[in-house]
Amino acid sequence: MKTDLTDVNDTRKTLSVEIPREIVDREIERVARDISRRAKIPGFRPGKTPTRVVKQRFKDQILHDVAHDLIPRAVDEALNERGVEAVDTPDIRDVNIDEGQVLTFTASFDTLPSFEPGEYATVSLRRPSSRVEEAAVDHALQRLRERAARFEPVEGRGVADGDTAMVDLERTDAGGKPDTHTDVAIELGAKANPPGFDEQLLGLEPGATKSFIVHYPADYTIRELAGTDVSYTVTVKGTKRRVIPDLDDELAKDLQFDTLDALRARVREDLEHEARHAAEREVRAELMKQFAARLPFEVPASLVERELDRRVEELARRLVDQRVDPRQAGIDWQAFRESQRAAAREAVAGAIVLDEVARREVLTVDEADIEREIQRYAERTARTPAAVRAALEKEGGLSRISGGLRREKSIDFLMARATIAAQ
Repeated sequence: MKTDLTDVNDTRKTLSVEIPREIVDREIERVARDISRRAKIPGFRPGKTPTRVVKQRFKDQILHDVAHDLIPRAVDEALNERGVEAVDTPDIRDVNIDEGQVLTFTASFDTLPSFEPGEYATVSLRRPSSRVEEAAVDHALQRLRERAARFEPVEGRGVADGDTAMVDLERTDAGGKPDTHTDVAIELGAKANPPGFDEQLLGLEPGATKSFIVHYPADYTIRELAGTDVSYTVTVKGTKRRVIPDLDDELAKDLQFDTLDALRARVREDLEHEARHAAEREVRAELMKQFAARLPFEVPASLVERELDRRVEELARRLVDQRVDPRQAGIDWQAFRESQRAAAREAVAGAIVLDEVARREVLTVDEADIEREIQRYAERTARTPAAVRAALEKEGGLSRISGGLRREKSIDFLMARATIAAQ
């Protein structure tokens, strides 16, 4: 087999290959015999069709099968001989194959050359402060108060701003189509309410019925309603008022704490824990950014595209988890993909540097590391470790887990050698 490797740039390579005709012809004979045993051809008993007839009748299929078998093996053999590793499936082009002729083709692919990531100790980082201000504690306690709010019936007056009215509602759109709903809770002041709708309910007491028309402006966010008039008939059945509890020991006890001071202490502890983790994530991200900038060659396009695919899939998966159909989410997926390109390129560059550091420093991942990661994932997803491992093995995900853990070890290795100052 004759091969010629050409450097397109630092990472892109083109491999030209010639496979001798005797190898091609031998493979053609093998495939033709295999087809002969299975093919049903008029005038011949099963398995007795002459090879020359099979070659004539199934020429395109035979040549396709031969190329499909020989080309990947030839590429693997050529790359192994030269000590080159492709980071993605090679792009095969210009295939020429026929009986009695050499098989020629070209394979283009990306690879990652070895490089010097530089001195580790020259990296200077600043760790953000994890100090929690008293105002942040007060704000968190206020959110707890709001979550503990209860709704109490309102008597002796009509609907007021901020109330939640329980109503039966009939809506008739511009086309005359009616739509009826019962026991609808409408919070006056909510942003989702139609324009001018709240004002029509003000002052209405339980038992009152009112009909009115709402005009939706031309720039209304729901396109089907924009620029239309919709008729409403509303019957008020009751009114409730949202009551936020006082910030006191009673609220603390409702939240399973003995006193307000104990609740405040726990809130501060949680905020400080979160702040420390946020600071750690920020300093690690800065470390990645600085080392990504040290990559001495352009990031291979195939790896950037793969990372963009991952980010698009991740967003779609998050929407599904939120019970939102990604196809109906109103997202310009191509625009989102392009908006992620710079971040994807930097993320890939950082990963390449981490892999090079792991290779140079012989940072490895063993089975115990993988087992601990599987255990953590199982706990987060309420599944058994055996089920998680089985799913990963089926999807080929164990190598992805191993690669991620090795990069985490590279980050820990670099963090231990960087200069980190507190803000």
